[in-house]
Amino acid sequence: MDGKRPNTRSIVLLAATAALAGATVAFAAEQITGKTSYAPVASTDSFSTVRQGMEKQKSEVMKRQMDLLKARYDLSDKPMQGTAMSRGKAVQDGVRVKLPAGTTWEQLAGMTPEAISEKGLFPKGFMPLPHPNQPEGGMVFPKFHIDEIKKQSGRDLTRFDLDFDIPDHLLPEFPPPIYLTTRPDLGDVSKGKLVTTQNFFALFNGILNPKQLEGLRLLVTPFPQQQFNATDDRRSAEPSLGVACFDCHANGHSNASTHLVGDIRPQELRHRLDTPPLRGVNIQRLFGSQRALKSVEDFTEFEQRAAYFDGDPVIATKKGVNILERGSQVHFMAEFQNLLDFPPAPKLTIFGKLDPAKASDAEMRGQNIFFGKARCAECHPAPYYTDNLMHNMRTERFYRPEMINGRLASADGPIKTFPLRGIKDSPPYLHDGRLLTLADTIEFFNLVTGVKLTEDEKKDLLAFMLTL
Repeated sequence: MDGKRPNTRSIVLLAATAALAGATVAFAAEQITGKTSYAPVASTDSFSTVRQGMEKQKSEVMKRQMDLLKARYDLSDKPMQGTAMSRGKAVQDGVRVKLPAGTTWEQLAGMTPEAISEKGLFPKGFMPLPHPNQPEGGMVFPKFHIDEIKKQSGRDLTRFDLDFDIPDHLLPEFPPPIYLTTRPDLGDVSKGKLVTTQNFFALFNGILNPKQLEGLRLLVTPFPQQQFNATDDRRSAEPSLGVACFDCHANGHSNASTHLVGDIRPQELRHRLDTPPLRGVNIQRLFGSQRALKSVEDFTEFEQRAAYFDGDPVIATKKGVNILERGSQVHFMAEFQNLLDFPPAPKLTIFGKLDPAKASDAEMRGQNIFFGKARCAECHPAPYYTDNLMHNMRTERFYRPEMINGRLASADGPIKTFPLRGIKDSPPYLHDGRLLTLADTIEFFNLVTGVKLTEDEKKDLLAFMLTL
């Protein structure tokens, strides 16, 4: 300025320029916030401030999620008579998805997808299931697993911002048994224990070779992860060593821990993950949330480099990414994973079909339905009941997109065909755990595929699936 007073026109011009600049900055910030693929790297709030705020919101967050589950499902404990998982936990009985008022499964099965969508009759329990806190995401563990890990090693997997949502009786048995392809004579080699850093050597020394033993050690060793690490943007009260592969894949199986896929943006479109079993990975050919990985070695390396950190290598660098060495560590971990076998199925022959001398009439009828009218075997062929491919069920035909607790329910896209061997041991079902029982699963596929099974056929199909 030269000391002269600016004229009115200059003042107006300056004000307009400033307003425009402010609007441009605001617009740019909105665009960056809305469309960025990256998480914030530098924390601006103190850990104590973030923790206190999230702890205050926790009850509201969990109430919202539990209200959703109760509106969708019958969450009661209804054990199936005469049927149990491999170590004796009851298999839950009955269809748990609640029907829209005034409808029956038979009525829905007789309607077109377009009519169901137009009338808003697609059962809410068949819609995508959001994470317990979809906007936040991250790994969440059932309390029984948290308690056992804390008891054995003192490591605490509790999150201060949220808890696991699905009730324990609807989850896999814990700890699950371990069956090895190399030692079928031993049966369950876990001896009823959760395998951790504290006991893996005592349990497996003399059963595994040195490479496999080292691979198992790495699978139970905790490494930094998005919510469990030493930085001040963690979600554990104390700085954490991290999580282990077997914190989700308990004993090489599953405890139904949940997470969000790392390969989709924005946040509201990320699928919830139901942890799949590692049993039978030796016969599988697709891995990862979108099944883009072609070997268990690729999957093992990818998990700790990317999936642990929501697919964000920038955050991974900050929080302490564990870069595994491919030729020894990854190979050793994969070698042990490839030993994990399906549970025994005494009624199946070596070809994966029922032995008529051992099966009931209902189970034999169910097998005929599985390979016939229900068309299950087109994606789930014997003997392992997977085609190792991906299929798009196009469930979006049945409903209009809607926001559900921060999750935009729209198209799921192609989903991997999971093996059905040992299926009764690994509830809940579908890639995001939206189906709580096998009966729910039968109703879901009966509606989505349009095969129109009768009530008796559904019962027989269930009887067959329990033998796998």
